[in-house]
Amino acid sequence: MNDEGFFEPEYAEVYGVPFSFIPSAATAKDLKPSKPITRVRALEERAEAEIGFPRVVGYRHELAGERLSHAFSEDSNLALSTREVPAETEIKGVVGASETHTLDRLRAKREQEVAFEIARHLVARHLPDRPWLFPQVARIVKSWMAECLTLKDHVFPGLLLLHQYADDAVDRIYRAIVAAEPGEQAILAVLASYDETGSTRYVDFDTTKPVMSTDPERCHVSHVVADSNWEHKLARSLETMPEVIAYAKNQGLGFTIPYTIDGEERSYVPDFVARIDDGRGTGDPLNLVIEVSGAQRRDKDAKVATARALWVPGVENLRSQGRWAFLECRDPWTAETEIRAALGAPAEALA
Repeated sequence: MNDEGFFEPEYAEVYGVPFSFIPSAATAKDLKPSKPITRVRALEERAEAEIGFPRVVGYRHELAGERLSHAFSEDSNLALSTREVPAETEIKGVVGASETHTLDRLRAKREQEVAFEIARHLVARHLPDRPWLFPQVARIVKSWMAECLTLKDHVFPGLLLLHQYADDAVDRIYRAIVAAEPGEQAILAVLASYDETGSTRYVDFDTTKPVMSTDPERCHVSHVVADSNWEHKLARSLETMPEVIAYAKNQGLGFTIPYTIDGEERSYVPDFVARIDDGRGTGDPLNLVIEVSGAQRRDKDAKVATARALWVPGVENLRSQGRWAFLECRDPWTAETEIRAALGAPAEALA
């Protein structure tokens, strides 16, 4: 003990934790080996395979005339079923009688009334400064309900007045109105004010996911990261196609496509972007955005429809970002066939 009546402190240098200070009844778990980490980055020696892209933050529509028309397409179709919204729900408490809640209030809505409400919603959202176009919009909504709306068993038109369906219907109808506008300046993409373009040159991140080394002559980025084996299969197909000048998996690029669903603005990240010689002989390669699709979902439909109907024409109408197209690939094992079929089709078939 020292003069103050305390024991002198003792010190030890400990590296790591080689022993347990506090006994525990729990058994020690075997530590799993950590997954290997791969650095994915753009390589300077592959600069010839660099791909640039516009950073789009929104879309500006220019409806030049006072006469509205429509151009319904496959993307305009909407099917309503009780899978998303049940027609009736039985509520049971811990005690007491059960109750059955129904949508009878919406079931009682007449089609004319539903079309009126959807048209009013569309004008308020997309044409607030041109309310006099409401009669034309109402006519187009009625045509859309007759041609593009599918009602499955036990479903009724009044379901369209639910928030998520109303927003979805308005988006589809408005895209059809814009698509029918004469001239090439109906849609213009709005670029980010601080940084209008992005590039594969900025890719640099680490991952523990499965990776595939890329062709030095075809890809600026060292690896393709796979969320499933579909991505690797598509990457191999792109590397074997003579039409493909360069390609990149859209991970770490910051390449997004803004879209709206249920009235909420979101960002869609497509799977690949490729620079392709489509045989047009213009010296200006085609930039092809490729989405590898699995099971169809409502949000995927909204993403694909926006890419085709808004993003591609909006970017091309800027006349400063090159030529662009979009392709949804349903089966990566037939990707070469699908891409070549699209390249042989008219330009509007790709958009």
